[in-house]
Amino acid sequence: MDKTNPPRTFGVFKPVGHTVIAFRSDADMQAAVNSLIEQGFAHSALVRYTPAEMKAQVDTELQIASPLASFGYELDLVKAHGVLAENGCSFLAVHAPDDALAERVAAVARATKAVAGQHYGTFMIEELADLSPGDTPAA
Repeated sequence: MDKTNPPRTFGVFKPVGHTVIAFRSDADMQAAVNSLIEQGFAHSALVRYTPAEMKAQVDTELQIASPLASFGYELDLVKAHGVLAENGCSFLAVHAPDDALAERVAAVARATKAVAGQHYGTFMIEELADLSPGDTPAA
């Protein structure tokens, strides 16, 4: 995935086949990256976003989003990502095109203090359960 030209549906971020995870600190995100690399994920399968990069992406998408984007969950997620980015969260997008890989990524997210995460399927976006939101506000 190229974060300079992110995959979009109706003008909003929708990286099908990826799991997107928010982390309160760079250290937590680095722990997740290290774990995923140890499990055999390629560096090219991991895309990092700083809080400023995600906030800029969110601002752009809110301006270009099609009215059709409001019918699905994607626009709500864009707004939630914006709130998390404003509160200093970094993001990691991991290419996980099948259920087995997506579950491995979800297990890493749970083990490394992720505060939010979603797996983007073709027709459905699944929230990762049992994460550690702590005091980080969600939208």
